[in-house]
Amino acid sequence: MTTLSFDSLNPATGEIVGSHPKQTADAVHEAVGKAEKAAAWWAGLAPAERRRRLLDYKAVIAQHIKELAALVHDETGKPVGDATLEIVLAITHIDWAARNAHKVLGRRRVATGMIGLNLSATLEYLPLGVVGVIGPWNYPVFTPMGSIAYALAAGNAVVFKPSELTPGVGVRLAELFAESVPEQPVFQTVTGLGETGAALASDPRVKKVAFTGSTATAKRVMAACAENLTPIVAECGGKDAFIVDADADLRAAADACLWGAMSNAGQTCVGVERVYVVDAVYEGFIRELSERVATVKAGDQYGPITMPGQLDIIKRHIDDATKSGKVVTGGPDSVRPPYVDPVIVEDVPEDSPAVREETFGPTITVRRTRDAQEALELANASAYGLAGTIFSRNTRRAMELARMMRSGMTAVNSVISFAGVPALPFGGVGDSGFGRIHGADGLREFARPKAISRQRFAMPGMNLTSFARGADEIERLISLVTFLHGRRKR
Repeated sequence: MTTLSFDSLNPATGEIVGSHPKQTADAVHEAVGKAEKAAAWWAGLAPAERRRRLLDYKAVIAQHIKELAALVHDETGKPVGDATLEIVLAITHIDWAARNAHKVLGRRRVATGMIGLNLSATLEYLPLGVVGVIGPWNYPVFTPMGSIAYALAAGNAVVFKPSELTPGVGVRLAELFAESVPEQPVFQTVTGLGETGAALASDPRVKKVAFTGSTATAKRVMAACAENLTPIVAECGGKDAFIVDADADLRAAADACLWGAMSNAGQTCVGVERVYVVDAVYEGFIRELSERVATVKAGDQYGPITMPGQLDIIKRHIDDATKSGKVVTGGPDSVRPPYVDPVIVEDVPEDSPAVREETFGPTITVRRTRDAQEALELANASAYGLAGTIFSRNTRRAMELARMMRSGMTAVNSVISFAGVPALPFGGVGDSGFGRIHGADGLREFARPKAISRQRFAMPGMNLTSFARGADEIERLISLVTFLHGRRKR
């Protein structure tokens, strides 16, 4: 029987990078079955043994950085330097997850309070079993590894379905893991199109699904998960805002804004798409931004649009924005498939597609605001809520604005810096999804809390959970509760 296959292509050249099987539902179910057995073995290892193996995996990836970066470049088109950066970030997250898993998830005693004086109580976080990860193409190492590494560190086995645009990267990540953990298929990759991902999400033996992709696709994955009440953590992209306050360092702000918007051809979920600048510094900021963008060109500083279908969305947004706003640089002619040169447009109406919808290309809209408060209100007036940026020299004010920004993460006087801090959770609100990867929250996302209470001795004269309980015991309970909790605070 011939196995159907598909090719991964270099988006810049159209050349075939590799061919991979379209794995059927049966093949996916077989992989999940293997993962179930591997999960039992992996969870049974001492935490120190899992830690050792994961740290070894980190070392193996580090030894293969150049090879892996070249493969990422071939399948996504991004510059090798950018591919290297995302692999380095992934390595730091594997390291953090391995070193901190037991401290975050291990058994610990918790206070029982006066009512539970005769009890001891413990809390720990146990592995789920098999975790399914459905990854994106824009950061094919860093993004899925934020789920894979944390799920593995929490004691789970992983079946990974990479994007059909970057299957080779996903296959190689699993192959490198097998060098560190050859005993069992704890981390497997299955390749294919949407049907392969659907088969993974709908398998009842998968105890959690981690998904990264569009909001529309997330809803379909959730529907598949709902059949078995399988929980899901979903990161669904964003329309991130960049606020420049009146006292901001304009040179630094413009530099960060440009990189946050244009790097990876704008194909970054936490990239800059909307810019709000306080009136007092608007002209200076636009001048700084214009000078810098003149040196940036697609094919030089960043690569092509990886997913061909995204070009239509980008062009539609550019056409709409340039008709209603004032062009700073670029325009409809910036779209020259498979590349898109930088586009910056001022004064685009807030209800336009270029402002409301995720563009996922090297384009930004810039708007003048009365003050930072108006900028914050406009930034928060979005269905998305993934990340954002504040530039201000006033640390207290910047932190206040960051806290009030409706987003899962906010960077201050930097851009996307939170992604490089493994201890910080990563995830969004609204149409940007729910749940968290990275950090202690990311470890707990792939574990189930287990609570145990143990009676150390019988409470004299107060056996409350018995049919032999008397009225005098209730009176003693009322007296105790009134003493502990009956005083009003004024």
